[in-house]
Amino acid sequence: MLSTRSGVRALGASDLSAFLELTALDPVVNVFADYRARTTNLEPRWLGGEMWGRFEGGQLVAACHVGANLVPVQAGPDDARAFAERALGRGRTVSTIVGPHAAVEALWEGVAGGWDQPREARWRQPHLEIAGPPQVEPDPRVRRTTRQDMAELYPACVAMYTEEVGISPEHGGGAELYRARVTQLMNRGWSFAAFEGDRLVFKAEVACASPHAAQIQGVWVPPDQRGQGLAAHGMAAVAQVVRAEVAPVVSLYVNEWNEAARRAYARVGFEETARFSTVMF
Repeated sequence: MLSTRSGVRALGASDLSAFLELTALDPVVNVFADYRARTTNLEPRWLGGEMWGRFEGGQLVAACHVGANLVPVQAGPDDARAFAERALGRGRTVSTIVGPHAAVEALWEGVAGGWDQPREARWRQPHLEIAGPPQVEPDPRVRRTTRQDMAELYPACVAMYTEEVGISPEHGGGAELYRARVTQLMNRGWSFAAFEGDRLVFKAEVACASPHAAQIQGVWVPPDQRGQGLAAHGMAAVAQVVRAEVAPVVSLYVNEWNEAARRAYARVGFEETARFSTVMF
């Protein structure tokens, strides 16, 4: 149903073409939403939630992914307020609000009075892109992972997630689902790692991809191996393979305070193109 006050309704398969035109306005920043639309056809049963659209004069002008994450798409202040109004009407069902800073800030301001306080808010996360060859030598040890690597890979993924998010992905009985996600990325050829002997010394994954871009997540080096350039040379290898085989532009976003990671990405050739924010519950 379309709200006459906000012009917001849930999108469906018939809206796919218009939605992809919307994400194409900034295809790298919108890669997550683009990927979700292409892989689910905007069908709620496959989305595991909904994709809301806001219309003006019958034209789709903004959207918002509503699943485990609330993700605004091309949302200006009025769009974000409209999405926040709809979100308040259903209560909080998401674990994060994430996306471009201004839209996330406006969304949070709109729902803050009715939702519980976030566990953490990271307001200015540099969004980085690389669209050319890496500027450092790729680590030749980096390769796609296989099921034979799971004994090393899965604990590394848990350690990375716990360090990054502040809570284990296995918390509350989530181990089976998280292991399935790690396996899913592996099966897609989206999981990469470097090994020294049998020990994993670097890892990263492609979180999502479209014909325009791929977004990297889960970059991690064991604490006792940091400061040796493993992240820079590992990311150079990942970016090189992903640009050749998955999508022409590689992106990621990083915490503003993580200066070591930011230096590593800058060495590779990643450049800041936007600022993201993440509000975590």
